[in-house]
Amino acid sequence: MDLELRGKTALVTGASMGIGRAIARLLAREGVKLAVVARRKPLLEELAAEIARAQDPAPALIVQDIMAEDAAEKVRDQALASLGKVEILVNCAGGSRPLPVDAGEERWSEAITLNFTRVRQLTHAILPGMMERKWGRIVNITGKSEPEHINAAFSAKAAVHAWAKGLSRDVGKLGITVNSIAPGRIMSEQIRRNYPPEERERFSRTEIPVGRYGEPEELAVMAVFLCSPLAGYVSGTVIPVDGGLRRYQF
Repeated sequence: MDLELRGKTALVTGASMGIGRAIARLLAREGVKLAVVARRKPLLEELAAEIARAQDPAPALIVQDIMAEDAAEKVRDQALASLGKVEILVNCAGGSRPLPVDAGEERWSEAITLNFTRVRQLTHAILPGMMERKWGRIVNITGKSEPEHINAAFSAKAAVHAWAKGLSRDVGKLGITVNSIAPGRIMSEQIRRNYPPEERERFSRTEIPVGRYGEPEELAVMAVFLCSPLAGYVSGTVIPVDGGLRRYQF
C-alpha cells in the first residue's frame, strides 16, 4: 500500500531509542524528510547514519533536553530551519515515573512537565503552520489507562488523551488530525532496565493474550499509518497497541 507520505516533512521527538527511533526509521522508509529530537547526540547520529545507509535522506538532528523551559520554541525553530515546514509531529519523548504515595510535589511536577506540558507546548508551537496550510498530523505516544499503582506518567498521559481529544475537535475542519497511541509492554531501554527477563516471561504468560512483549516496529506501523494522508478520517482516538493486554473492550 502506498501511504502517500513521500515528500512530507516530520518532527519526531524521543527518537534516539525504542519506539521513537522505530517510527523515525519507518517514516524515512516512506520517503518522509525528518528532523529527530533527543538528548543523546551519539544515538541520533547512529540513527541518521542508519537511515542514510538505506538510501533515504539523513534526518536533521536536534539535540535538546525537552525539560528545558524554552524547549518547545528551540525545537520548533530548529525543525523549521531544517525542514522548512513541519507537516507531521510525533510526540514520543517521555518516561515512566512510579511514585510512592508520599512523593513530594517536585517529583509530580517533573513528571507532568515531561509527559504532558512539553507535549502540549511543542504541539501548539507547531500548530500555526499546519493551520495555515490546512493539513497536519499529530501523533502522541502515551500510555495505558489501567495502572497497577501510582505512576505520575500515567496521570500525565491521561491528560494528553483529554487535551488531544479537545484539540482534535478544534482543528479537524482544518485538515489536521490528532491521535494518541497507548503502548502496552513494548521492548525498550526502560523495559529492559525495569523488568528482568524472568518477570517479562511471567507477565507475558499470564497477562498478555498474544504471549509476548511487543517490538517497537509493531507500534511504529500504526503511528506511520496515522501520519499518512490515508488516515484523514481517524482523529481524536486513543489506539492501544498492546497484544490484548488491556481488559476493557473500548
